[in-house]
Amino acid sequence: MIRPTSGLIGALTTVAVITAVMAQPTKKAPPSPPTPAPAPAPAPNATSNSDQSNIDVAYGAFQRGFYLTAFNEAAKRAQQNDPAAMTLLGELYAQGLGVARDDSKAAQWYKMAAAKGDRDAIFALAMFSFQGRAGPRSVDDAARLLEAAAKLGHPSAAYDLGLLYIQGQQFPQDFKRAAELFAVAAEAGNSEAQYALATMYKEGRGAPKDIGKATRLMEQASVGGNIDAMVEFAIAKFNGDGTTKDEAAAARLFLKAAHLGNAVAQNRLARILMSGRGMPADPTEAIKWHIVAKAGGNSDPDLDVFASKQSPAARDAADKAAKKWLSTVAARRP
Repeated sequence: MIRPTSGLIGALTTVAVITAVMAQPTKKAPPSPPTPAPAPAPAPNATSNSDQSNIDVAYGAFQRGFYLTAFNEAAKRAQQNDPAAMTLLGELYAQGLGVARDDSKAAQWYKMAAAKGDRDAIFALAMFSFQGRAGPRSVDDAARLLEAAAKLGHPSAAYDLGLLYIQGQQFPQDFKRAAELFAVAAEAGNSEAQYALATMYKEGRGAPKDIGKATRLMEQASVGGNIDAMVEFAIAKFNGDGTTKDEAAAARLFLKAAHLGNAVAQNRLARILMSGRGMPADPTEAIKWHIVAKAGGNSDPDLDVFASKQSPAARDAADKAAKKWLSTVAARRP
């Protein structure tokens, strides 16, 4: 499933179905509507016709968590009409870092920077419009701002705009245009876009069907930390679809994604530990991950049968281990 970035509200059109592994269909629930987040602070090279070193000081302070210093340095540059400094001030107000959160002031700084062509500020205003921060929520205004930021090469704007073309409400539905926008963002290293574009190559929708390209993009997105891509690439690696078959490498990816909380990966890991393919068989660990996966909504009748055939001691140990894992995860939640 193509998943929106934090900038978009609402579930968007599904364009992919994950391929099954080990004869067990993958089941994924649609994502919950995400909460938009402010745009990231501008990169130091976002400035133009200004003293680069001074905005580097402000940005460097921001990265190190010295927000009051970042604010003071950015304020100096903003007085000299530096758009990147204005965007940074908007970000500080938007997140309440070093200053009290103030959406109105954040929007004012973003608008000043956007008027000077700063793509980060334009993207930030799009996010504000999606959220209804500092004014009425307007998806149409947000879409227009995304289009402007995407034209200036903003990767996340290109990705979000592609999602809108798939949705087909603010713009006519156009999968080919969506794929083009995803490609721009993917080339810039956006892992969500890499995953989305991989899905389109995999399904042959909006782009020519090409399993090899799909798998390579899935691998890139996996390396970039996209958990869904990690699971899909592990599936491809396990089956040898579009890449070299390597069950051990697939098992390692499933293990990583399982620890990151992906129920599909937890189920696949349980099946691997049940069968001993990719890593040594371990009935207790298999049952543990099966219990964890079930708690995440991914049941498996075959593993139920497998668990019922194990010794009471193995089942008890697995149950205790699963409860410990689940309680630890629950304790970490905000």
